[in-house]
Amino acid sequence: MIQKSLILCFSFLAVLCLASCAGKFGSEVLSSPDEYRHVYEAKEKYILKAVAGVLEEKKIGRNVVVDYDNHRVDSDFVISGDWRTKTNARVKRLNWKECEVILIVTTEKKIDTGWEIRRLLKKEQYDTFFSVIELKVYEEMSRIY
Repeated sequence: MIQKSLILCFSFLAVLCLASCAGKFGSEVLSSPDEYRHVYEAKEKYILKAVAGVLEEKKIGRNVVVDYDNHRVDSDFVISGDWRTKTNARVKRLNWKECEVILIVTTEKKIDTGWEIRRLLKKEQYDTFFSVIELKVYEEMSRIY
């Protein structure tokens, strides 16, 4: 009996905590999307393929296009309800063994007058994204073409 009441109490507290954060989710309006950077030890072609692969696997962008000449990966918006998201990445060679990836995830919410850019991802989510890309880079480098 005491164990059931403790579980019920903790469940209620968890729901209360989640409800208190619900209003803040995606409420911050931006004038331009955030961009974050990460450095990898790989060639541009492997990084570009890895970014495109992650975007397609995780369905973060639709119609993913890799531009090898300009070192870019671009996607179209994915629409889900009143939200739409697209991802762009640029790769810049820093030196003979390192490249920098500049990642921009644009998230917009539909309002009466059109679309408004909102912040959904924070630095921690971008760091997770970069970790997944890093694993995909190693996977791409290990393939024999």
